[in-house]
Amino acid sequence: MMNLQCIDLGLVEYAQALTWQEELLRQRCQGEGEDTLLLLEHPPVFTLGRGGDERHLLNPRQVPIYRVGRGGDVTFHGPGQIVGYPILDLTRQGRDVHAYLRSLEAILIAVLAEYGLQAQRKDGLTGVWVGEKKIASLGIGIRRWITYHGFALNVEPDLSYFADIVPCGLAGVHMTSMAQLLKRPIGLAQVKTAVAQTFADHFGYKEIAWQRYFRTSDFGLRTPDVVSAANH
Repeated sequence: MMNLQCIDLGLVEYAQALTWQEELLRQRCQGEGEDTLLLLEHPPVFTLGRGGDERHLLNPRQVPIYRVGRGGDVTFHGPGQIVGYPILDLTRQGRDVHAYLRSLEAILIAVLAEYGLQAQRKDGLTGVWVGEKKIASLGIGIRRWITYHGFALNVEPDLSYFADIVPCGLAGVHMTSMAQLLKRPIGLAQVKTAVAQTFADHFGYKEIAWQRYFRTSDFGLRTPDVVSAANH
């Protein structure tokens, strides 16, 4: 059984995190490195998936906007939201993208259950809901059966930013958070630990090797495409 490398990066600019994902992805595609879960927060940012509709950016303010190589439409990332970027070799998981997405949902549902929140999937949709409100979003990329991008769990972010977009391209959807539902502050560190442990258990890793920093090099890295807020 393999170990899972889990790197807690704290608050990281979106472009920097994407660069780190690309480096880890390159390593795994070359048969190097090990399966890794990046856990972090971003300063406020909107992202669009490969086929995301820019018309779903209703009022982007002065928030940076990135179009990136994940599935899904538009979403928001910001402080108080735990973002997870798994860089995994899906070969050992059966090369089943649908099963991988359902696994990510199951992991987040299990974490929320630890806090007494009964979350569920919705037929035909990707993500996690509590009642009629969405609490977690997914958007992944796959290259040579290595995963990147991932999931975002609303712990205690500023939910007002979601009113400036059509979240995930779903008209009428309302977003919620753990703090809003539980009516109390939630410690992000505890939730990160729960996410990492549940993730490792679900995918059958022997143990978690935690890091609080990222080793990087400056070669062979691609930067994301930026969609200027001034264009909308």
